[in-house]
Amino acid sequence: MLNQIICQKARLSRDPRFDGKFFTAVKTTGIYCRPICPAMTPKEENVLYFSSAIEAGNAGYRPCLRCRPDSAPGSPAWKGVNSTLDRAI
Repeated sequence: MLNQIICQKARLSRDPRFDGKFFTAVKTTGIYCRPICPAMTPKEENVLYFSSAIEAGNAGYRPCLRCRPDSAPGSPAWKGVNSTLDRAI
């Protein structure tokens, strides 16, 4: 379970230790990001926290084009699954 206060502090400080541990979704834009995203920081009242990119996507949010949350640490793209390797070769 995600602790909202810890997630908020990590998001505001863009703490790299939390990269891939949770994802932030912005209600006003419909986008979800990694906690290290360089984009402008949204207001806390417009933010939801998800434990995975899949959860954020299933909730109707699309991935940020700046921080690429679909390739965050721990994701299939980051781990180098066979389909990713096959496309690279």
